[in-house]
Amino acid sequence: MAREPRAPRVVAELGRPETPEETAARKAENSRKHRQRQTTMNLVYALVATLAVVLVIVLVVPRSDTPMEPDIDVAATAAQAQAAVSAPLAVPELPDGWRANAAEIRRSEADQVTAWYVGYLTPEDEFIGMNQAVDANPTWVAGLLARTTATGTTTIDGIEWTVYDNRSTSDDVGNARYGMTTEAGGTTFVLLGTAAPAEFGELAHALTPTIQDQ
Repeated sequence: MAREPRAPRVVAELGRPETPEETAARKAENSRKHRQRQTTMNLVYALVATLAVVLVIVLVVPRSDTPMEPDIDVAATAAQAQAAVSAPLAVPELPDGWRANAAEIRRSEADQVTAWYVGYLTPEDEFIGMNQAVDANPTWVAGLLARTTATGTTTIDGIEWTVYDNRSTSDDVGNARYGMTTEAGGTTFVLLGTAAPAEFGELAHALTPTIQDQ
């Protein structure tokens, strides 16, 4: 006995059976939404996989508590820079705990002064910048020291240094919280930074042989 053909399904939203065109459109839309969901899920899976790789790298790669600061070979840099300065460049011998984070020849276009500069980080993690210049002028020195006024003098190894103590001032003096200057044989030495006077004295003491050679 032959089966009777099934009546077309009535779509609730339409209140009637779908036309062939509506059926095709519905299937096409369902396919589009399916592909869209698959694409979104693939992106989520890729993101999760990327985060997992990053996490593994963070956990596996060893980390050090030592600050990532450059360790400059002052002596080697001075040997290369010596041709730019007529006076012997200072390479102070400092005890353990001192390290240099910069060493270079600097040229002040405004004052036409060429200087040997070394930036030191002290054992107390403070900063002292050492500047050595031949035929420097007062304007250059004043600029380095934020145009502050000398507050006294100190003698180290028989060498007199002029002191600029700006630690109690409310003015913005940058790194010139404390400074020391001296001259020898036409060469000017300027120390400035944020370290305590005792650490400035330690650096000045290490500079004594160079100052005496000027």
